[in-house]
Amino acid sequence: MTILCTGSVAYDYLMSFPGYFRDHIIPEKLETISLSFLVDSMVRQRGGVAPNIAYNLALLGEKPRLLATVGEDFEEYRAWLEEHGVETKYVKVIPGKYTASFFANTDKSNAQIASFYAGAMANAAELRIRDAHMEDISLVVISPNDPGAMAQYAAECRKLKIPYLYDPSQQIIRMDKETLRKGVAGADSLFCNEYEFELLQKTTELKAGEIREKVRFMVITQGKDGALVYADGKKFIIPVFPPMQIIDPTGVGDAFRGGFLRGMSLQLDWQTCGQMGSLAAAYCLERRGTQNHTYTPAEFVERYREQFDDQGALDALLKS
Repeated sequence: MTILCTGSVAYDYLMSFPGYFRDHIIPEKLETISLSFLVDSMVRQRGGVAPNIAYNLALLGEKPRLLATVGEDFEEYRAWLEEHGVETKYVKVIPGKYTASFFANTDKSNAQIASFYAGAMANAAELRIRDAHMEDISLVVISPNDPGAMAQYAAECRKLKIPYLYDPSQQIIRMDKETLRKGVAGADSLFCNEYEFELLQKTTELKAGEIREKVRFMVITQGKDGALVYADGKKFIIPVFPPMQIIDPTGVGDAFRGGFLRGMSLQLDWQTCGQMGSLAAAYCLERRGTQNHTYTPAEFVERYREQFDDQGALDALLKS
């Protein structure tokens, strides 16, 4: 199973606010809101949804392929990804532009206020799925990206009959009803967090059950409440894997996707796939940044078995 990850590639500028955003928001004055938060720290990290997912897949022995547009400042990042098992052959550098940038401020409750600068990501529609050696691609992940590129990739996958996982997430608010409806209707599967799923229903004017009927499986992540997997006419409840510490929530959803998809590539059952996602998410939550956690497949399996009983299914991960 070769997984092609499309989506944003970005540098993350992560800041920490030593208080609570909620203490400074006056509900009756939202129309004139004007806030500035003095932060305690800021670091620059490698990020972007597509390489975050790919990195977590690679940690678990997958050989993911990346399709994205980046700026002239990408070469150090490229070397990092290649070193960690992510193929970047199909990443295109856009002359005269910088790689996209994500600015996130996190408070003491792990609430976030964020902004995103597109940079070279705005050129993502210049790429084509068929240019990424499509002959051996078994799944395309369409994650947040330039909205036009996301619609184009979904249409191309439908035309080429390549299954795609639709993950509109943060870009739901930038996409119209018909684009989202087409994206869902042609998808093999769907990923959202619970708030994004409500937005998706509102924008598409489709009910939850109608959306579930259109895809082979659907995963709704719920933060501290775990996740729900809808597949084969059933609902699987996925608990949170207890983290050793909570440092930074950035990229946790991407890590979950990587763990889940690796389980799926090994043809494991839905509950195990979800629990693999849960553990991958915990590893990310325990470090600052989206790609600063690391482990071997053997370490992953050992820790998984401290919390869950896979009945030997994860032996497949050790043999791959």
